[in-house]
Amino acid sequence: MFCVKESIWTRQQKAAPARETLTREQIVRTALEALDAEGLAGLSIRKLAAKLGSGATSLYWHVPTKDDLIDLLIDEVWGEIDIPAPELAGWRSGLLLFAHSMRSVILRHPWLPEVMYTRPSQGPNAMTMGTRGLALIDAAGITGRNADFALGTVMSFVLGNTGAEVATRELARRGGQSLDELVSEVRDRTETIADPIMRESARRRTTGDIDGMFYDSFSYGLEIVLEGIAARVKA
Repeated sequence: MFCVKESIWTRQQKAAPARETLTREQIVRTALEALDAEGLAGLSIRKLAAKLGSGATSLYWHVPTKDDLIDLLIDEVWGEIDIPAPELAGWRSGLLLFAHSMRSVILRHPWLPEVMYTRPSQGPNAMTMGTRGLALIDAAGITGRNADFALGTVMSFVLGNTGAEVATRELARRGGQSLDELVSEVRDRTETIADPIMRESARRRTTGDIDGMFYDSFSYGLEIVLEGIAARVKA
């Protein structure tokens, strides 16, 4: 169970000493760059302090724990997602843009799926994202708990589909391969699959433009989700 009372968003922040020039914004920006480059394994308060040319004690005034830092980083990332107002885009086009923007953000920050379900998102950007997302669902005519469920369905699809793509890309990166090289190896192994239906399916998923395949898979699945919402609205 989440321990909400320990969240950096609900805990009163201590005032830093007057001589302290380091800011929370600087810490988050530098940590985000490090996390995108090195992943979660490379993130530590002491390493971050060295990158900032500061002592670890200075960081602890602004970010008491590593968990607090991750909370701040997650919320920073949520702030990058573009969510249009329903009166500008309409509910369906708005959700389409929201989902594609969320996918792009996850691909830029491939560590996100690993931590996103380990803590509640209570930061200001998370609240804004939820409010704007629910406004799009409300514009479709779905309200109350069903609105929460509908928005959760869209976000779960994005995270699940893109999380699988991130895992594949990270597997290639850790192996020192390009994505095409990894997929080529997988394609060679598909020929050993005994079941002809699954062998042909594996061939389809490992042949041609792999980046395009990921995008087409995402777009097709998203359309199915949106068609489901539209059908529920009509019903």
